[in-house]
Amino acid sequence: MHFISKITLLMALLWMGSCATQQTPPSVRVVEVPVRVEVPVEVEVVKPHPTLQRQSGMILISKREMRLTLLDSLQNPQLVLPIACGKNYGQKEKVGDMKTPEGDFTIREINDSKSWKHDFKDGLGMIEGAYGPYFIRLWTPPHTGIGIHGTHLPSSIGSRATEGCIRLSNSDLQELVRYIYVGMPVRILAD
Repeated sequence: MHFISKITLLMALLWMGSCATQQTPPSVRVVEVPVRVEVPVEVEVVKPHPTLQRQSGMILISKREMRLTLLDSLQNPQLVLPIACGKNYGQKEKVGDMKTPEGDFTIREINDSKSWKHDFKDGLGMIEGAYGPYFIRLWTPPHTGIGIHGTHLPSSIGSRATEGCIRLSNSDLQELVRYIYVGMPVRILAD
């Protein structure tokens, strides 16, 4: 009987010890902090219906979902493409803040940018073809220089990688250019 009592007492002490380690001392406050993890987003690519008319619809860009959707005049998705957008979250406030502007804009110009160069300040210097085959310049007052363009770095698509522009793979950009026009509405949704 004495041996069983010692085992019972030992088990009770172990149980009390495990309960004590599970409790949070009253002087400690536990706070959960939300953490944003940067994971490239995968977007299912949708190709346009053959009857899509060039002079209709709009472009809808979701920074949260990392996708560009070409909508027809009835707001039906006709082309869905993965994008990269500004490195930082939120509404663009000033030059160099690495944010993509949010709101309603229009296409101002469609430029041939095959020979354009840019230095991304990553130690690689000036890169020819940095914008891919086209630069779709957006009217985004009061900001200038914002557009939808291709890339020399296709692995960046699906991530936050730009200085504020919307980036597509070069092949997706060539597909998109077939259906857009100067003056076409572009809506960029908030993060």
